[in-house]
Amino acid sequence: MNTRKNAGGTSAIAGAAGAAPARGGSAAKRQGTTRRASASGSASERRDHLVKLAAELFARKGFQATTVREIADEAGILSGSLYHHFDSKETIVDEVLSTFLKDLIGRYRVALESEGDARTVLSEMVRIGFSTLEPHRAAITVMQNDWNYLRSLPGDRFDYLIKAEDEVERMWVEQIKRGQAEGLFRPDVDPKLTYRMIRDTIWVAVRWFRPGGRLNTNGLAEHYITVLFDGLATGERSSQKA
Repeated sequence: MNTRKNAGGTSAIAGAAGAAPARGGSAAKRQGTTRRASASGSASERRDHLVKLAAELFARKGFQATTVREIADEAGILSGSLYHHFDSKETIVDEVLSTFLKDLIGRYRVALESEGDARTVLSEMVRIGFSTLEPHRAAITVMQNDWNYLRSLPGDRFDYLIKAEDEVERMWVEQIKRGQAEGLFRPDVDPKLTYRMIRDTIWVAVRWFRPGGRLNTNGLAEHYITVLFDGLATGERSSQKA
């Protein structure tokens, strides 16, 4: 999640009528498959499929640079057919981002309702954050790359991005403060700055994490939790400056 300040940082278009001209064997095969899936699936399934295709384009090319025509070409349909489901490109990205934020915040709330101490709750929140890197990779990438542009659009359509960011920050900061009050965390660290460093570490990982690597998202989260709470240095913390 990108930021709007000095520290780190959700309606749609598609239908299934008509196909764009094939531009090669592989493209024609992909488009044919898409058309068959669209024809056999429900309207809701076709809509979800189009949202996923668009999200991948937004992540790869950037929201601003992606055109409605490119989304239609990727789906193997005519541009005009997109408007059977969505009224604009903004509607699609709206759905991509709001779905991600609803999932993330909902899971954070469940963690906060548990009876664990602050360290246990924060550890679970770290796991939740890293676990979104695969299912919501495109949304997180859009948040990283297009946050400022989406916030600059006229009207209040994307104001919920700010509200969501503020709510997430409040959740984390309150837990860090609780841990300090419980004597679990150092009292000399700034809760808000600490949260922003944690946040940036999690979301920026979407740029380099690749599924199938040495560590999956669970392993990545556990490694980060170890460094976060146990540190990198061994022995007593030195009082001398490096």
